[in-house]
Amino acid sequence: MPVTGRPTLHRPEYNEQAHDHCLLGATNAELAALFEVSPRTIDSWIASIPEFGKAVRDGRAVADGRVARSLYERAVGFRLTVERTVLHRGEERKLTNTVQYPPDTQACIFWLRNRRRDVWGNQRPVNDSAEPGYDMVAELDAAGERARAELRAER
Repeated sequence: MPVTGRPTLHRPEYNEQAHDHCLLGATNAELAALFEVSPRTIDSWIASIPEFGKAVRDGRAVADGRVARSLYERAVGFRLTVERTVLHRGEERKLTNTVQYPPDTQACIFWLRNRRRDVWGNQRPVNDSAEPGYDMVAELDAAGERARAELRAER
């Protein structure tokens, strides 16, 4: 049975390109510009070409996972070991330094407002059990400042 309508502009090699660009955070509009089609065409390809849709979803899932992990590490604080090679008296030596990054208050707020909207959202209900004037965001900010002070004291 002959297929009616205009032939698709999709090519099989677009699947891998779409995956790679989605790993870098590409939107449907950016994919459309890359493949020189309209954003509606990208939507159609995602819905009607299983391999293309899977490539886009998989690429975005990996990118979102990386960002979520980085945001989480920023929110709770992390240690980073840095190695560098220096020349000392004609000899190459490796220096290793571990840097402690304290929790970031804004990353904490962003994480909690998006992951626990019921408790941390902007439109949260008033907590009757809290004392008057209690502000969870201010408490979180103070906790971050205490953590930073502890790190400075350790040095």
